[in-house]
Amino acid sequence: MYSIALLGWFGAALSIVLPWPQVWRSVARGRTKGLSASACWQGAVMPVGWITYGLLTGETVQVVTNTVTGLAGLAVLVTVVMRQRELRTGRPLLVSAAGAAGVLSAAAGSTAAGLLTGIGGIRAAAFLGAALACSAILGSIPQPLSLLRDRRQDLGGLSPLRWWIAAVACCSWSAYGLATGQPAVWLSALVGLVSALIVCWVLFAAGRTQATVVVATPVIRAAPGTRVVRPIRSATHVSHPASATRVGYPASPTRVGHPASATARPVYGAARVVRPVPVRPVRGLTRVSDRPTQLLSRELALA
Repeated sequence: MYSIALLGWFGAALSIVLPWPQVWRSVARGRTKGLSASACWQGAVMPVGWITYGLLTGETVQVVTNTVTGLAGLAVLVTVVMRQRELRTGRPLLVSAAGAAGVLSAAAGSTAAGLLTGIGGIRAAAFLGAALACSAILGSIPQPLSLLRDRRQDLGGLSPLRWWIAAVACCSWSAYGLATGQPAVWLSALVGLVSALIVCWVLFAAGRTQATVVVATPVIRAAPGTRVVRPIRSATHVSHPASATRVGYPASPTRVGHPASATARPVYGAARVVRPVPVRPVRGLTRVSDRPTQLLSRELALA
């Protein structure tokens, strides 16, 4: 008996912890991509039905657990509706909130039947449990279905931790329902387990796909034996052009600045100016006079 109660409270503890990773991701960080609107409505309204079920059957564990999860689900729902304007229009709002309206109607009808008629709370709870089980089955379909239909959509709004905790919690609630003989509890928990495992598998596959995408970065490698030198900031040598050479004197060699080689050591600072070397006569060569040329030019000018 105590082991069964402990199993129920263990499932309750997991259910209380379950929604808060999603609350942190969606409410605190504003990430709602990938969340199904119908699933968010179910997450906010289903706890109301289970609170009613717990009150009719006298199970405190149901009341405490679903009060906390209901508040968390309501916070996520409000965030999703406020950030996605299309969900506030007529047809999308009607489609996504239809299941939630059915759960609220079943909870209200069961409460009225248990209080106003003589059928008692146990029979009313049995009817409500059947309605909640059907609603849980239908409510568990939209989220995994939307992920399976579009595998390329943004999944940034889904918390993987939340769905892994949901899988463990559903296992606990399934065992608790089987141990206490409550078909509504174990059946709805079993369907939730299947849904949670599908979502976990999709998120895991998406994470592996993103991890295998590697951006190739070009790497420039120098040839073996090549010395890499930084570019020279300023010119190393500047040479003046060779000056005119007088007749009779050989052209003197002019120093010309050689370009820096690829392996030269870079030189920084101001440019170095190399002036031309003065021309000197070379011994052993006869100097040719330019006097006859001048006389010939003067005669031609007078003619």
